[in-house]
Amino acid sequence: MPPSGTRAPCSTWGRAPELIEADRRRFPGIDLICALIGTRVTVEPVPIPGDCVDGFIEAFYARPERFLDPAVRRAQSVWGFISDADETRAVDRLRHDLESGSWDRRHGHLRTQPEFVGALRLVVGHP
Repeated sequence: MPPSGTRAPCSTWGRAPELIEADRRRFPGIDLICALIGTRVTVEPVPIPGDCVDGFIEAFYARPERFLDPAVRRAQSVWGFISDADETRAVDRLRHDLESGSWDRRHGHLRTQPEFVGALRLVVGHP
């Protein structure tokens, strides 16, 4: 059985605890998934490339400005699980961090990082 705690929120989520909590409520933990599969299970992290075009939230780890676009947020289901007020606060915090340069001081290395290992996992049950 793999260790628990495999969620590794991207840097943008660090400024949006509302998103982290929303996902924790909707998704079962890896340990539970593995127990339900009931066989020998392997769990492998799936690296996300910096130029990922899929549009899920961690795909923009190197491009946090994308979260300022309402169309991007509407395409990501997690935003629909928080209140409008929480979304506004999260986006305002991110906008402030980007404009002040504090996001880049803390996370600027992600802009050139070729891949990010976040919460995405491949779970395989073996006979």
